[in-house]
Amino acid sequence: MRILIDTNILIDFVSRREPFFVDALKIFELCQQEIVDGAVAAHSIVNMAYILRKDFTPDELRKILLRLCKIFQVEAIDLGKLTAALNDDNFSDFEDCLQTQCALNLQADFIVTRNVKDFAASSIPAVTPENFFKILEERGCLPTD
Repeated sequence: MRILIDTNILIDFVSRREPFFVDALKIFELCQQEIVDGAVAAHSIVNMAYILRKDFTPDELRKILLRLCKIFQVEAIDLGKLTAALNDDNFSDFEDCLQTQCALNLQADFIVTRNVKDFAASSIPAVTPENFFKILEERGCLPTD
């Protein structure tokens, strides 16, 4: 199963943001254990560098972002995705539409996000981490403890 992980989940993990950190950690572990094929949009890395610049030194942030690039497949942004997102007036938020364009190109099964409502126009279903875990459990994909 392939998922695109939204920026908010990545920030939850890196910042250890409560009460969301535990779910973000579980997403990371599922990807590292190759139970799930995780991907992120390239612009998520850029957005994180900007958002987290006050919380980490430049060297710390560089190391964190490089690690993310090793854990996840990074879906590039190109002219086709940009123009498709700019031309899609079903989305009020350009960045969310660009996430969807990346998910489409990846042929992702789901976009995992805490902001499901922002992806109402997406043809790729958006699910919260909690709902994603339920889907995995229903499909018998979660490891037993």
